[in-house]
Amino acid sequence: MQSIDNLDSLAERLLEANQVGALTGAGMSKESGIQTFREKDGLWKKFRPEELANVDAFLANPDRVWEWYNWRRDLMSNVKPNPGHYALAELDDLISKFILVTQNIDNLHNEVGSKHVIELHGNIRKNKCQSCKKPFETGWLDFSEGKLPHCDCGGLIRPDVVWFGEMLPSQAIEDAWQAAAKSDVYFSIGTSTVVYPAAALPFEAKIHGAYLIEINPDRTDLSSIADLVIRMPSGEALPQIIEAVQKRKDQS
Repeated sequence: MQSIDNLDSLAERLLEANQVGALTGAGMSKESGIQTFREKDGLWKKFRPEELANVDAFLANPDRVWEWYNWRRDLMSNVKPNPGHYALAELDDLISKFILVTQNIDNLHNEVGSKHVIELHGNIRKNKCQSCKKPFETGWLDFSEGKLPHCDCGGLIRPDVVWFGEMLPSQAIEDAWQAAAKSDVYFSIGTSTVVYPAAALPFEAKIHGAYLIEINPDRTDLSSIADLVIRMPSGEALPQIIEAVQKRKDQS
């Protein structure tokens, strides 16, 4: 396994920070075996995600959209968090304040017990009413064709995720923006930094003086301005960082 240089210095920086922030993307989920949005097979090869993940498609054919989302949920049902998820959850207990922003909808950060998670694109395990937006029963809905669940208001129940053409939840993006601006250290983990507005968060942190760390096997638009670039999967890099922080804390 590749090792990270100057881990002691990084650990000290994290322990001295008043606030640390992080943005995680699809690369982190992929390490757990979750297919990216465009990796489809079987029946769904003939559909583009944009044709299914939007309000018009749902209102025109809710059965088909729900069939696709239940298929996606089934794919995720046996997926487990990877060491990177567990490492970020440990960071909560080691430093003063840690705020985690994710573009992923898989719920894995919550599953391992991360305490301050901002979900920019929603959560595939949750449901809501399309009409009144009221949260509905969480989980894998069991329904028969033609008998889709409805809200008390009469509206159709849909997955609580952000679809194409929809705005990000206003409170979530505001909280994420504030977290980036106030962080002394900021991680960009497993994200290509091309999907906006989330992609702007690491740049916002840098503008406000954060020490910026990119963890990604591939180069991105962020790489040239990051203070530290770690060309490793998050599941390899983050446990090393947490081990160094724990060791440094034990010595103090």
